Amino acid sequence: MKTAFITGANKGIGFETARQLAALGYHVFIGSRNRANGDEAIATLKSMGFENADMIEIDVTDSNSIQSARQALGSRIAVLDVLVNNAGIRGEVPQPATKVPMATLRKVFETNFFGAVQTTQAFIDLMRKSEQPRIVNVTSDLSSLTDHSDPAWKYYPFKSAAYGPSKTALNAYTVMLAFELKDTKFKVNCVNPGHTATDFNNHRGEQTVEQGARVIVEFATLGAEGPSGKFLGKDGVIAW
Repeated sequence: MKTAFITGANKGIGFETARQLAALGYHVFIGSRNRANGDEAIATLKSMGFENADMIEIDVTDSNSIQSARQALGSRIAVLDVLVNNAGIRGEVPQPATKVPMATLRKVFETNFFGAVQTTQAFIDLMRKSEQPRIVNVTSDLSSLTDHSDPAWKYYPFKSAAYGPSKTALNAYTVMLAFELKDTKFKVNCVNPGHTATDFNNHRGEQTVEQGARVIVEFATLGAEGPSGKFLGKDGVIAW
């Protein structure tokens, strides 16, 4: 049975990603910063008939927590096939470029960028043992510098000096990681699930969590001929 670890997966798109992967036969490990919330998510999955699910406690802003999570997962499985770096925060808004508090900027980057990098580095040894290792870094529409420079873009007015740049940085890291792993079986991509209605945006998104997660799952289960080092969404390649 293939295995998948999804950070920030006790609710929202992360949880739905776990559900869809479980439905495909993966043994899913839900990463949750709060143990009680993670246990509740697992109980929900099992009530749906999915016994192939477990919880791993992890705070991606805490290097000790990441290492503990790596040890916990390594004690249960020898191979990790899929890593979805989904954990993310928006930070306090608004985030004007001239006034965004440094504390907000650092907090958002700590989760959205540094957290994803640290988690990838901690778990990649388990992934190197996989026949088809797949890494998905969950990004956002708001990470595209090309689109942010286009007044005709529908989200053009939505500028955030912490959240958007944190995801742009994650996109850049994805390119560097994919290059390093280009001669291996890894597929590494940053994937935009789209504007999805979740707690993250007070449920103001334009699509359901099922639709958003479907995009992530598509690229988490790529075949050998699939792309790597790309910025992808439901309609294919997105401009950097």
